[in-house]
Amino acid sequence: MESELPALKEKNPQLEVVTELSRGQHPYLKGIYRNRNERVVCVKNMDPEEVLLNATRLRNSLGRKVVKLRTRHVKF
Repeated sequence: MESELPALKEKNPQLEVVTELSRGQHPYLKGIYRNRNERVVCVKNMDPEEVLLNATRLRNSLGRKVVKLRTRHVKF
């Protein structure tokens, strides 16, 4: 991960990438958005490629809460 995170930071200068070492806790990614929402993704036992994919998904999401859509009943 030491090589992937700086590359992610260089490709996306609008992002602030901070790494911290927390002993006794699982590794995770945390996205903090402009609308003050947070998303946390656990990356325990993931390959560096999977971690980078999850970081990209956090970057691409809008930070809105997930709302379950109602199902439409259609008659045939």
